[in-house]
Amino acid sequence: MNENVLQLMQRVRRIEIKTRALSNNIFAGEYHSAFKGRGMSFAEVREYQAGDDVRDIDWNVSARFDRTYVKVYEEERELTVMLLIDISASLDFGSGHLSQREQLTEIAATLAFSAMRNNDKIGALFFSDNVEKYIPPAKGKGHILRIIRELLTIEPKGKGTSLSAGLEYFLRVMRKRSVAFLMSDFLDQEDYTTLLKRANQKHDLVAVQVYDQRMTILPKISWIKLEDAETGYQQYVNTNSKKVRQAYHNWWLSHEQLLQTRFNRARIDYTTIATDADFVKGLKQLFAKRQ
Repeated sequence: MNENVLQLMQRVRRIEIKTRALSNNIFAGEYHSAFKGRGMSFAEVREYQAGDDVRDIDWNVSARFDRTYVKVYEEERELTVMLLIDISASLDFGSGHLSQREQLTEIAATLAFSAMRNNDKIGALFFSDNVEKYIPPAKGKGHILRIIRELLTIEPKGKGTSLSAGLEYFLRVMRKRSVAFLMSDFLDQEDYTTLLKRANQKHDLVAVQVYDQRMTILPKISWIKLEDAETGYQQYVNTNSKKVRQAYHNWWLSHEQLLQTRFNRARIDYTTIATDADFVKGLKQLFAKRQ
């Protein structure tokens, strides 16, 4: 057997063992609790009652009758889960044991096995600055392993990041309501807020940001050469300068604030997970928001 194929099979197997155990032991009931009732078909409207989710308010009916009404849904027996995964060049960065893409792969696999336990269909869409690959939703362990293999081996044609491209394609191909996990470092210069809103109105969209701690602050190590993995732009920076380090940190804080603002405007639940952190904690916090 080809050595590269054998190594790939071993990597897939290691990820399967780790993430399947996590989905079985840690997320046994939490995934279903977080997303049950999210794959719904509309049944009727009724007057608002204390404790109802404000996202279910039917504003048109409420305005017409001058009272607050909410939409009532019937739960579908199974969900369709979509993994919208950024595979742009910036995800290859990692200052520690795992790169951002490797951390993202383990998170995606854990979510996929959790969905499988719930008897849900799972699909995937890989994107960079364009859509790289679409895997239609299906069931079964073999299907999940295919998604993992593709994520480990796919070589994107594009280096940049376009969340708009991924979201637009997702909205075109997925007509049935789904639970969608948008997974990225979100280093995108475009304003994709409107598409976030559209996707969350039609589907149940949640976001998972993966980042490396080295992205948040520059180390004090004299002159270094920084290169943008997506554009190739290079620049020498004097990290001994306190002003330079502070300016870089301020950029990161403003980026995170902008990201939070976009998610809040689109009413999207999200979590932020570092490459050196236990992603289980981040996912559990995300699930807890939805209980």
